[in-house]
Amino acid sequence: MTKADAFYFTQCGDKKEEEKDTAGQERFHALGPIYYRDSNGAILVYDITDEDSFQKVKNWVKELRKMLGNDVCLCIAGNKTDLERTRAVSVEEAEMYAASVGAKHFQTSAKMNRGIEELFIDISKRMIEVNESTAENRASSLGRGNHRRANVTVVDQDPAETSSRGCCS
Repeated sequence: MTKADAFYFTQCGDKKEEEKDTAGQERFHALGPIYYRDSNGAILVYDITDEDSFQKVKNWVKELRKMLGNDVCLCIAGNKTDLERTRAVSVEEAEMYAASVGAKHFQTSAKMNRGIEELFIDISKRMIEVNESTAENRASSLGRGNHRRANVTVVDQDPAETSSRGCCS
């Protein structure tokens, strides 16, 4: 069991969670439906110093809502808060957008390990709540158990940092 698995298990119990990271690279965009099919949630990450990465998040939100509907839990993370001096996307703009699409917005710094744990706990809890609520609704209307999606998709909009380290480091 990895550290992440152990953390998730202690926070959320025995619910299954699976993360997939495309690093926001365009070459994976066509494969998106394979990654997010049957997903309960997605974390969409943009670089606060790069307006274009925020626009790409908006495109992903449209696609995920179209393909997965409104039940999918979305978190939008403004990453690299350690580079606040060079911010290109205001917190206000990002929070207003997130609220307009029914997503939660987080400020994070992967480098400084800030906001990451809170983001994962929040989306995990919300996914479990939606999953259980949907299961209850289906069971009461159909007289059956739960056959709901049980995956998490992580989409990171920071290809420059990923590509400079290589594929596996």
